[in-house]
Amino acid sequence: MNIRFTFLLFLVFSVQLFSQQAYYNDVNLNLTGLTLKEALAVKIINTHTRTLFYDQIWNASKATDVNPNNPSEVILIYGWENGTDSDVTNDRTRNINNFSGSSGDWNREHVFSRSLGTPDLGEAGPGSDAHHLRPADVQRNSSRGNRKFSDANGNSGATSEIYTDPIDGTNSAGWYPGDEWKGDVARMMMYMYLRYGNRCLPSNVGLGNNTNTPDDMIDLFLKWNAEDPVSDFERQRNTYHENTNNPEAQGNRNPFIDNPRLATRIWGGPEAEDLWGIYTSADNEAPSIPTNLTATNVTTFSVDLSWTASSDNVAVTSYDVFVNGNLYKNTTTNSMIVTGLDSDTDYSITVLAKDIANNSSAQSAAVNIKTLVDNEAPSIPQNILINNQTTTSFVVSWDASTDNTAVTLYDVFVDTVLNGTTSETSYTVSNLTASTTYSIQVRAKDVKNNTSELSTAVDATTSDINQVSSELFFSEYVEGSSNNKALEIVNNTDADIDLAGFSIKRQKDGGVDGDVWENELQLSGIILKKDVYVIINGSSSLQKLIDEADFVQPNASQTNFGAPINFNGNDPVGLFKEGVLVDVIGTYDGGSANFAINKTLRRKNGVSKPNTTFDIVNEWDSYPQDTVEDIGTHSSILSLQTFENSGFTLFPNPVKSKLFITNTLGNEILSISIFNSIGKRVFITQQISKELDIQFLSKGIYFIKISTENGIFAKKFLKE
Repeated sequence: MNIRFTFLLFLVFSVQLFSQQAYYNDVNLNLTGLTLKEALAVKIINTHTRTLFYDQIWNASKATDVNPNNPSEVILIYGWENGTDSDVTNDRTRNINNFSGSSGDWNREHVFSRSLGTPDLGEAGPGSDAHHLRPADVQRNSSRGNRKFSDANGNSGATSEIYTDPIDGTNSAGWYPGDEWKGDVARMMMYMYLRYGNRCLPSNVGLGNNTNTPDDMIDLFLKWNAEDPVSDFERQRNTYHENTNNPEAQGNRNPFIDNPRLATRIWGGPEAEDLWGIYTSADNEAPSIPTNLTATNVTTFSVDLSWTASSDNVAVTSYDVFVNGNLYKNTTTNSMIVTGLDSDTDYSITVLAKDIANNSSAQSAAVNIKTLVDNEAPSIPQNILINNQTTTSFVVSWDASTDNTAVTLYDVFVDTVLNGTTSETSYTVSNLTASTTYSIQVRAKDVKNNTSELSTAVDATTSDINQVSSELFFSEYVEGSSNNKALEIVNNTDADIDLAGFSIKRQKDGGVDGDVWENELQLSGIILKKDVYVIINGSSSLQKLIDEADFVQPNASQTNFGAPINFNGNDPVGLFKEGVLVDVIGTYDGGSANFAINKTLRRKNGVSKPNTTFDIVNEWDSYPQDTVEDIGTHSSILSLQTFENSGFTLFPNPVKSKLFITNTLGNEILSISIFNSIGKRVFITQQISKELDIQFLSKGIYFIKISTENGIFAKKFLKE
């Protein structure tokens, strides 16, 4: 009888264990805690085989968010009403083709707000991950803005919970997504944390507490995940994205949609539903206590552990290992290597056993160890490089040193004097003198302060104060309605550029009242090679500007209401490096001439360097007010990389109907894009072919851009 009962329990357990999607067959679902988190993260990262461009999200949303009751509509996150009242912003659905940045349409809501990432999520990678991009009413999306999620009840809207805004330092209300959507939001935030780690911290996007979780997960999302069950609509999105036969599918899934209980097993909190049934059981019998815990191969930072396997009435599925009373890691085997220990330190280690129902044994008898003394110095840093020189600074970088335990810090010396210490393998030396050569050396340290010898000295020279930068220049200027003001800066070089030392200033009314360059905005961060950097006024309302912004200048009294990004059409705007004018829009002391009032100016194709003399005729194209569809890209970054030595050949050129591509070096093509002469993308495909039918293109000059694992190659061609 007992034997038969045990067998039946085991049979039920075995059937349940295989009830989850086949997608997870290579994931050990017996794990718990951060070990399970790591295993799921590896899975969703490895299966994320297609990276979507931001423009592809429109089509992806039309497929994944279609209303199952009406295929001509998409369902809008944060909405709840059927469209019969006079308020269009609260609608739950919208015509599938009514998408744009205009009121009454739907647009792409970053549920994990771009600006709340560390750093900003941008429009690539996490910024274009379809698992957290959802259709939303334009105005309701704007109302949410970058508010952090907060608890409430009822329909979506601002909450009574107030917090300090991370961008402008003002007090802001939280945002409640609505009773229908709070579970969706929680599971999207969990996915983003798994997929992108600390770039998408839950505490950055939600108001909650992480005291009772093993990492940054907050109780708010665990609560919502348990309270709001998974919908068929969520499953619809997940199923689409796993299947890469679908044109805008990513290849990976959101595990917390497939089984919300996974969140409970990782982070604890209220028990969410177990859609697979593998964690829900009448079994309440704990496994036996692990015995014969043994420690071997003790080093300065690690120890090998093994123990006799426990027994259980159904099955032991995992073990928790504790170091000095704190949970170290969960494992499904009866052995483990514990790392990250301090040298010459005493530790007490125990183990407990778990079954699939999360019944836990008591902890084993402790094994006590002492790690070895570490008196070995790290290796000397090698390959010291100097880059990003300005008149007052430069960046030092080097290859990581090695150590028998771990390198923890590097000391950087300037002319034999300690300048600073860092845990990274690069360091910015600042407050220097222009046109001066300095001697740079680096040494490595470990946690016990064992120190390497100094590296070989390398000379670094700051820039000449009179040298004008040619790295960056303005590529677009938006003098739109109301506060819709924006500037775009392009980096058309082959290297990432540190913005330290760059700034933007304006001159009010062209100096009519004797005004000089003022309202300086110091820039910071990095502009990636072949990329643009968009700066907008904090009260901009055009969604395209909001979507593309890399930096938002708050429109507040502290910033003189967004200055200098509050220019009018007669305000010259300058780009400066170390106080020296690099590029200009408008003529300094040009008077009240309205050179750009109610206009968008875009740098002409072929302009590839800055100019301190404003030449509107030869260097700029003019467009009507609020023309912003091409903000976020520029033709100059397409024309500099060519097919030279790439192995690609393009023919015929000029072309009438079909464009042929040969690939003699076998570079794997990830995507092919075509841009028109003003930098607007008119075609993209990831269905790679040796020939492209381009009959649909109008006559004119175009750029083809081929993205490969070895770089991006672009070439100009003429469509006849």
